[in-house]
Amino acid sequence: MKLLIINGPNLNLLGKREPEIYGNQSFEDYLIQLKKEFKKVEFNYFQSNVEGEIINKLQEAEGYFDGIIFNGGGYTHTSIAIADCLAAIKTPFVEVHISNIHAREKFRETSLTGKYAKGVITGFGLKGYKMAVLNFLDQES
Repeated sequence: MKLLIINGPNLNLLGKREPEIYGNQSFEDYLIQLKKEFKKVEFNYFQSNVEGEIINKLQEAEGYFDGIIFNGGGYTHTSIAIADCLAAIKTPFVEVHISNIHAREKFRETSLTGKYAKGVITGFGLKGYKMAVLNFLDQES
């Protein structure tokens, strides 16, 4: 199984940025753990702070990956362009949020992208990515 993980803006700062919300671990360190735990999964990882780069990567993934784990960061709440892209591609994706978007600022409660996802995982920290992987593996068996 081939999975693409896409993280949006400011998620390159995990481990440094607001550790009381996002924890102390970098995503790169967490990805090492995922790869060790799920040896049968081929992971590809992409992070960008640039909306157009995220759209390009989503479009490039079409037909190449079995699934996408998507954390759009702040773009989740603001990017109609990314939402349109996710609506257009056929590759299934699970939306993940490290924090509980419903327990934060009012504007974060709205996900423009979540309606196109197989499911949305929010508020379980980095473990949300593992939950998404497990979902894809369950679909495979």
